[in-house]
Amino acid sequence: MTELQLYDMVRQAVSAAAIISAPLLVVALVVGLAIGLLQALTSVQEQTLTFVPKAAAILAVFWVTMGFMTSTLVRFFTDTVVPGIAGG
Repeated sequence: MTELQLYDMVRQAVSAAAIISAPLLVVALVVGLAIGLLQALTSVQEQTLTFVPKAAAILAVFWVTMGFMTSTLVRFFTDTVVPGIAGG
């Protein structure tokens, strides 16, 4: 494996990680923003008010997108990592 192939594999790994984590991060951002806005409007500063809805939303999105995440990771390994190990 050449240095160029290794860098390409690392680039594809970072890209796959970004694609896999994007749904969870977007939901955490949107829910956190909505809860923060609600807290600012109502002057309620409760710490569990931010944590529980965000955790529930992330868990729900993780459950819904688990198939997509798994297929993306399997595709990355079968297309990139396994041929790189096999020397192809």
